[in-house]
Amino acid sequence: MSEQEPSGLLTIRTIAMPNDLNYEGDVFGGWLVSQMDLAGGIAARWRSGGRVTTVGIEAMQFHTPLRMGDELSCYCTEVRIGRTSMTYLIEVWVRRREGGSQVRATKGTFTYVALGSDGRPRPVPANPDAP
Repeated sequence: MSEQEPSGLLTIRTIAMPNDLNYEGDVFGGWLVSQMDLAGGIAARWRSGGRVTTVGIEAMQFHTPLRMGDELSCYCTEVRIGRTSMTYLIEVWVRRREGGSQVRATKGTFTYVALGSDGRPRPVPANPDAP
């Protein structure tokens, strides 16, 4: 994993808006984590070919604050595929609204479980139809 550039699959790109900020003008950590969870959920859904749920978040590290207008990009890297679970390293890189190169803002490890139509865990297919 490079400290200089993102790795993994670009899954979400969005912009921090006024409703995403605290009174100091920084992005709420909870909003940032929710964007990461959305990105990981998309990657896990692609990998498993169906419904998934988040079962764990660990090893969060915040490197730099985000502000209004910053462009946030979430990159997902597959770490582990189990029988019913999938673990991803999710990195958030930010490009300041003033421009410049991207810098890593945060990273974390998220685990998802594939669910069947009955809402119970199901096996993750061996050969994914991921993009």
